[in-house]
Amino acid sequence: MRGWRRAALWCVAALLRVWVRTLRLEADAETVRRLTKSDVPAAVVIWHNRLFLSPEFFRRFRTQRRVYGLVSASKDGAWLAAFYRMIGIHPVRGSSSNLGREAARLLIDRMREGHDIGITPDGPRGPMYVVEPGVLVVTRRLNAPMVLLGAEFTRAKRLRSWDRLYIPWPFSRVKLRCTVLEPVRADGEKMDAEDVRAALCAINPDRD
Repeated sequence: MRGWRRAALWCVAALLRVWVRTLRLEADAETVRRLTKSDVPAAVVIWHNRLFLSPEFFRRFRTQRRVYGLVSASKDGAWLAAFYRMIGIHPVRGSSSNLGREAARLLIDRMREGHDIGITPDGPRGPMYVVEPGVLVVTRRLNAPMVLLGAEFTRAKRLRSWDRLYIPWPFSRVKLRCTVLEPVRADGEKMDAEDVRAALCAINPDRD
């Protein structure tokens, strides 16, 4: 990624960093405690249509550890990998389709090194609000918690993309919510994809 392409990408990344810093992120004390939970590496899970918030969320609440996000190993993925670096997220290159074996291994390696990972369970192509079973592979293997991020927007534009991406207006308020899921439920059963979907839907209300 060189020349004018890199310069253009840098401008977009700089705009995003400035934009999200204008947002008034609101969270009560218990939510902040959950968001900043850092005693062990965690998988931070967020719906694809709320990814706009990710650079500011990690900057404010996950300062104790690096965060790694999965990016396609394809040629087109080079753009996204460069963009991730510019907004403070470390890319991991691998197949992102249904979180295949290669991708899971790479993310497991990063968590074993003591880093957080970011997961969009309905990405990269949807369907919206459907959790692929593969997202649980990493946390089950390492017995790691999932920090589920929720966001409710007071003023935002929704794009006509497959995920109906939220673009919050500058200086608008965003109410944050958070649930921490352990890989094993209180009854001793392993968490499944439906457990994660239900928990995410509960903390991510849509207004339209």
